[in-house]
Amino acid sequence: RAGAPKYSGANAQNRQAPMPDRQREQTQAIVLALLTLLFHVLTAKGYGYFRDELYYIACSEHLAFGYVDHPPLIALVTWLSRVVFGDSLYALRLFPAVCAAGTVYLTASITRDLGGGRFAQLVAAIAAALAPIYLSLFTILSMNALDVFLWTLALWIVTHILKTGNLRWWLAFGIVAGLGLQNKLSILFLGFGVVVGLVISRDWRHLVSPWLWAAGLLAALIFAPHLWWQSANGWPTLEFMQNARLYKNLPLSPLDFLTAQAEMMNIVALPLWLAGLGFYFFARDGRPYRAFGWMYLAVLLVMITQRAKPYYLAPIYPVFLAAGALVLERLASRPGWTWMRFAAPALLILSGATFASLAKPLLPVDTYVAYAATLGHKPDTGERKELARLPQFFADMHGWPEMVATVAEAYDNLPPKDRERACFFGQNYGQAGAVDFFGAAAGLPKAISGHNAYFLWGPGECSGEIILAFDDDSEGLEPIFHEVEQVGVFTCKDCMPYENNQKLWVGREPRVSIEDAWERTKNYN
Repeated sequence: RAGAPKYSGANAQNRQAPMPDRQREQTQAIVLALLTLLFHVLTAKGYGYFRDELYYIACSEHLAFGYVDHPPLIALVTWLSRVVFGDSLYALRLFPAVCAAGTVYLTASITRDLGGGRFAQLVAAIAAALAPIYLSLFTILSMNALDVFLWTLALWIVTHILKTGNLRWWLAFGIVAGLGLQNKLSILFLGFGVVVGLVISRDWRHLVSPWLWAAGLLAALIFAPHLWWQSANGWPTLEFMQNARLYKNLPLSPLDFLTAQAEMMNIVALPLWLAGLGFYFFARDGRPYRAFGWMYLAVLLVMITQRAKPYYLAPIYPVFLAAGALVLERLASRPGWTWMRFAAPALLILSGATFASLAKPLLPVDTYVAYAATLGHKPDTGERKELARLPQFFADMHGWPEMVATVAEAYDNLPPKDRERACFFGQNYGQAGAVDFFGAAAGLPKAISGHNAYFLWGPGECSGEIILAFDDDSEGLEPIFHEVEQVGVFTCKDCMPYENNQKLWVGREPRVSIEDAWERTKNYN
């Protein structure tokens, strides 16, 4: 027939809704996205600045094509956010709130493209908005907030391609994948999963299309500046990743990894996204999208074998929440099942509200501790670190201003001649980033550190003649300085235990120059 598309994909079964319905669906998706944005903005303050946020602020003052532990996009985003909105918590956390809203809107859009109506789109959007892991990741300024959004955007593009057969859209996928690589390397998992899914589902028209290959080339070109930076700096990220696997990340069994998936996406939503996985494998109108099912299994297998952190898989779920919501909508349209139209959204909202305070800092600390204990929730971490009464995500928002006040007091008490030559050495980028951010108001000089990107930035203007540093004892400084004196101690109630009860030392009369000692400080972890 003249004018008919060469490939109709899922259009044969999923016809476009009448225009008034489409407008109502768009309005609903926009409203849900705006409500998500408002929620994250109103709760942005949390417990304070997060350790990594202080680090990204420091990175934004050293713009480059790369850093030891991440590509450059988050530093550029942080720089732009600070220039436009300032340094307050509300300003810094506006960007992740926008990413949260965008993820909710795109999840509803994927649902609509699969053939889901207003109810399905509502359910999928609510599930995405209130998934505990998303509530956490969209709380702070980090690579992870942008990662979830970019994965969801890329998955929406693939949904559109599989639905319409318009292969030119692979170029859009390539742009998003390239930006994703400049944000976080884990988007390579998505690209791998999409290709594996297309191969196993025998969707050859994509694999032989020049548009898919052009998309890969486009992503590589966007990513090329960071690869150049890695080569010029000795590929530090490879060393960082190896150290993380060996010494930092908490090893999990496959069962623990799978259990974490159910918990982080909301245990109540487990049947929803499992139904979505089943839709891609077994439903007749899920056949054009079968690559998504194989994609999930491929990425899951690789992450388990590579001992990835469970939340690395979190960005993949919007496309399964969307399909599961479509299955639920069809079930709820059957006689005797219409009660699901009220029960499913209500259950998702109720469970989401129940678990929200465990994922996002919404309650005063003492109230949170009591509430978590009531639910039987114990403090958790994905790293090999000791915990106190708070999970690592919450503990890393505590103690930074107080720590800097301890340093400032010791700095002010130094003799004037010592003060002119003194600088602070951070044992990790949290300490160094805190001094850089909060210390300016107290007159502290910029910090130095051997941790990750701080090592590459070097000692700067610090002569190394007089160093302030935290440590359990003086043994770490005695090989470097002839004179080591304790000048303070930092205590905090709810920070990470390894930051608590740290003695502050001053080292004088160095045994070696700071240039000779600097290589010993390197800590890519």
